[in-house]
Amino acid sequence: MNKSDIEKLANTLAGALPEGLASVRDELADNFKTVLSDGLAKLDLVTREEFEVQEAVLARTREKLERLEKQLAELESADA
Repeated sequence: MNKSDIEKLANTLAGALPEGLASVRDELADNFKTVLSDGLAKLDLVTREEFEVQEAVLARTREKLERLEKQLAELESADA
């Protein structure tokens, strides 16, 4: 999540507070931003780009494995 996404979420949470807490809404929104930022920073997350790169590597690895398994099966049947 980028900073603007965190701000939107924090403001949405602050906006959902009851009217009686309107006087502390801005302070709570700032606290929500801090908590969300800190919590997300602690998670072991990767970017979408990093995920897609690893997904492509995995797909190529699977294709290679399938080719090697096919070659092995052919060699085993030739020996039999």
